[in-house]
Amino acid sequence: MEKLTNKEEEIMHILWKLEKAFVKDVLAEIKNDKPHYNTLSTIIRNLEDKGYVAYNAYGKTHQYFPIITKEEYRKGFMNTAINNYFNNSYKNMVSFFAKEEKISVDELKEIIDLIEKNN
Repeated sequence: MEKLTNKEEEIMHILWKLEKAFVKDVLAEIKNDKPHYNTLSTIIRNLEDKGYVAYNAYGKTHQYFPIITKEEYRKGFMNTAINNYFNNSYKNMVSFFAKEEKISVDELKEIIDLIEKNN
């Protein structure tokens, strides 16, 4: 799975939300830093080239839809992040969040309960 730019990722979130959309529909969903229509069209075509979206043609216009699910992207993204930043160790990742006080003891207990239920 090829890495996405921040803008491409933003567009994918919009497409996951809308499920199917024309460029104008995607543009209407962008809140900040709206790109020019042609720029957005190029970004979406790049997503197509990377294998993230496909389209249905209606004359000269295209309706785009994601072919990678949000869950598939999340798994790939997390696996890459854990590999690159935590030496491929989930323990290191959880320890990092605990040290940064981004995860509570109660949340850790919930995670342990989930792991025990799945084993």
